[in-house]
Amino acid sequence: MHDDRTLVEARLKRVLDERIRPAVYPASVPLDVAVWNAPGEPVPVAEGLAAEPVPTAVGQRWGAPWGTSWFRVTGTVPKEWAGRTVEAVLDLGFDENMPGFQCEGLVYRPDGTPVKGLNPRNQWVRIAAPAEGGEEVRLHIEAASNPVILDYHPFLPTRLGDKETAGSEPQYKLARMDLAVLDETVWQLVIDLEVLGELMHELPADSGRRHDIVRAVGRALDAVDLQDVNGTAAAARALLEGVLATPAEPSAHRISAVGHAHIDSAWLWPLRETVRKVARTTSNMTALLDDEPDFVFAMSQAQQWAWIKEHRPEVWAKVKKAVADGRFVPAGGMWVESDTNMPGSEAMARQFVHGKRFFLDEFGVENDEAWLPDTFGFAAGLPQIIKAAGSKWLLTQKISWSQTNRFPHHTFHWEGIDGTRIFTHFPPVDTYNCSMKGSEIAHAAKNFKDKGVARHSLAPTGWGDGGGGTAREMIAKAARLRDLEGSATVRWETPAQFFEKAEAEYPNAPVWVGELYLELHRATLTSQAGTKQGNRRSEHLLREAELWAATAAVRCAAYAYPYEQLDRIWKTVLLHQFHDILPGSSIAWVHREARATYAALARELNGIIDTAQRALAGEGTDALVFNSTPHSRHGVPAGGAAPATSDGEAAIASRAQGGFVLDNGLLRVEIDARGLVVSAYDLVADRESVAPGQALNLPQLHADFPNMWDAWDVDEFYRNTVTDLTRADEVTAGEGASVRIARTFGDSRMTQVLSLAPGARRLDIDTEVDWHETEKFLKLAFPLDVHAERYASETQFGHYYRATHTNTSWEAAKFEACNHRFVHIEEPGWGVALVNDSTYGHDVTRTVRAEDAGTTTTVRVSLLRAPRFPDPETDQGVHRFRHALVPGADIGDAVREGYRVNLPERRLAGGRAVAPLVSVDNDAVVVTAVKLADDGSGDVVVRFHEAYGGRAKATLALGFPAADVTVTDLLERPLADATPPALSGDTVAVRLRPFELVTLRFGRRAD
Repeated sequence: MHDDRTLVEARLKRVLDERIRPAVYPASVPLDVAVWNAPGEPVPVAEGLAAEPVPTAVGQRWGAPWGTSWFRVTGTVPKEWAGRTVEAVLDLGFDENMPGFQCEGLVYRPDGTPVKGLNPRNQWVRIAAPAEGGEEVRLHIEAASNPVILDYHPFLPTRLGDKETAGSEPQYKLARMDLAVLDETVWQLVIDLEVLGELMHELPADSGRRHDIVRAVGRALDAVDLQDVNGTAAAARALLEGVLATPAEPSAHRISAVGHAHIDSAWLWPLRETVRKVARTTSNMTALLDDEPDFVFAMSQAQQWAWIKEHRPEVWAKVKKAVADGRFVPAGGMWVESDTNMPGSEAMARQFVHGKRFFLDEFGVENDEAWLPDTFGFAAGLPQIIKAAGSKWLLTQKISWSQTNRFPHHTFHWEGIDGTRIFTHFPPVDTYNCSMKGSEIAHAAKNFKDKGVARHSLAPTGWGDGGGGTAREMIAKAARLRDLEGSATVRWETPAQFFEKAEAEYPNAPVWVGELYLELHRATLTSQAGTKQGNRRSEHLLREAELWAATAAVRCAAYAYPYEQLDRIWKTVLLHQFHDILPGSSIAWVHREARATYAALARELNGIIDTAQRALAGEGTDALVFNSTPHSRHGVPAGGAAPATSDGEAAIASRAQGGFVLDNGLLRVEIDARGLVVSAYDLVADRESVAPGQALNLPQLHADFPNMWDAWDVDEFYRNTVTDLTRADEVTAGEGASVRIARTFGDSRMTQVLSLAPGARRLDIDTEVDWHETEKFLKLAFPLDVHAERYASETQFGHYYRATHTNTSWEAAKFEACNHRFVHIEEPGWGVALVNDSTYGHDVTRTVRAEDAGTTTTVRVSLLRAPRFPDPETDQGVHRFRHALVPGADIGDAVREGYRVNLPERRLAGGRAVAPLVSVDNDAVVVTAVKLADDGSGDVVVRFHEAYGGRAKATLALGFPAADVTVTDLLERPLADATPPALSGDTVAVRLRPFELVTLRFGRRAD
């Protein structure tokens, strides 16, 4: 037989596009349309429904950027349509290629009942099935005219990303507002042909199954009368029954489809618009659950559930019912799908505390899985946090975006820094927006790395990013793929059902140790410095607020612990750790609001701290220093307050060759006439820090124009061009032992103060940059005379080692990485730490010097970038950073100085010193939280971990009378398999493994 396969395939495409799909709605009549444009921000539903609209029509433009228009559509179902299925087809001016990225709508009945959402791939509203004829139709559409930011030519700078700069030009044109007859037979024929056509393309060209499908499709197309599609669709469908009924091979890959709508809590839209996106999507999904008995939908991010409850109670009622029925599934157990690289230890823990507690309180649901499909890499401390929250599984697919190396597994055990292992799955479908296309299902089966030992994978199914969720077409395709020869099999299942099956079939899954580094989106560690600084400072202010409020609540009868206030603030900070806010990849509006929010939270938290400290200090004139760090400081105990001791003196002198010398007896620092550090001499160890011929604190400027994803990416070729900013406008002595350096470059200005405090083996570097560059990357370089094959960077509840060399492509790909408060490099017996108060991105490289064969290890901190998409004014303006160079530092010094630079002393006049609520006798055991239990019981909760990477013994001394002690999970619930340490008087002895995390809950006794 001649091979006419390509002829049939081309025929199928044209007949579907030009004849069969248009016949899905064979008859239609226009609806009458009127519109009311809400002034300013969105209005409550009742106000929108009550507003008096003015007539408009299809073809009219509507919708200023970020505006809201309330459309009223009315009409009558024609009598002759009796017995037919009737739908309203409501096209607001959609581009079907952009679901979630443009205008959207939520349809209401006149009484305010939500019906369903409208988006580019979901434009229908069921009116009657079957219709009686003569029904009056009246619907209201709350339409959001969100502008298109990521257009067909992506990454072009646009002012549309902020309401303040977007203008008022209408963005859309009404395309269709009709009542229409739905021919369900034709609609089913479309699905039949799409499934078979897509499957056919994925099968080997010489396979018998492919040719069976080709022949069946050819016969079906022969049966379709192109002038009477509706009259001949049933006959065409009958000719496809055979090929659709052939069962899958027993060895076929098995896919658990989970209905899904990955909704970014902010990205190319502001937070307030996400509230409406969630309402639109969940309205669609609850309606779909009513129509499709096999369908299961999962939604993560407790914050988004809370938004529905708070802002859309009419939608919330439907969601609650669907959850009770077991088919609308809370997933993930986190407050938002956060970034996991940059959030600090406690913040990462609280993501799970607040997320899991919301689902437990509202629905009695405990999440066993962490659900993070789109997060930009995963810190090595995360497995322990997941386990400590009472969960045991992780799902993500973002690692499939890595540019250099293909991850070797899809199902595996992920081991964190402390040895905790989490069963992890990367869906081989390689998307969190699966639409049940044949190409997607075939890709999942072919791509699955664990063939021969495992057979299950998961497919998050539904339009995402901007929401929309699962469409009825996807469900119809899944029904045909349930058991179809040539395809993987598909079943609707919950995340838990998938993980239970996957774990049971693959108990000896391979192990991946260490971080899950995404070889992409590395610039998210630097973009939007103001947002990152707001996050870091909020985390530390929350530490202080909880510590001093708990101490005051225990010690001062008149002080009330601010439970609700702290809960609200934590949730706000956690929201802003969402993986497109904290990483700096959202529109200007999002970051403008974030900066204002962080400023407001700082005022509020400082108020809590001040009130608690004043209650503790009492009346008096003693100069008290409050120490919030986990280590003693200037004679003040950790978590306590007392007068500070003096640490000697520091001096400044002129340098013979120009510049200055700072000396405090521990460290001698030479700063040359260029304002660069040419010597940082550890007087105790008799050791120079600066590599020969080099200078520290060297500002370097790179061109920074990645191939795509401007705010997200920095491509390795950025290193090919660099300008050392060595010219100083002034180098002058400052107050105390300090030097002030001012530089200008391009349109920007940098001012630095380098200072040496008495008694400190630490050079403080305060940097202010008035930044007005475009597509540039600013770094500070520290070339150190240290031979190190690896370096440590702080992560959650510990630190993680990365190579300084590039032996393999895996190591070479980590040319920009994340740290929290410190980076540390060392040779045996001597090291250097570089600590910071608000930066995350850095790189570490090594070279061997020709002149003496010594090794120079260069640490560079990333300060600022200037991408133009999606915020064309990214980081323009003034920024302040604090870093400190700590020569002679071991890992303990790095930990201690990292806390000190982030938690400055607070000074207050008072009448009494404050003893710590909890103290620890081993600096390797670091307390990350002291607080009162969230349940309002008054119990004291203390969380701590081993921070040096070794085993540790410690005694916790309590500054209050304790009745009992319990080992708990992060949610402060007793751990059934944990033996509590013995309470001896008011002390507790503990032993910890490397990086082990422990939470203890102490009941208080009344003495």
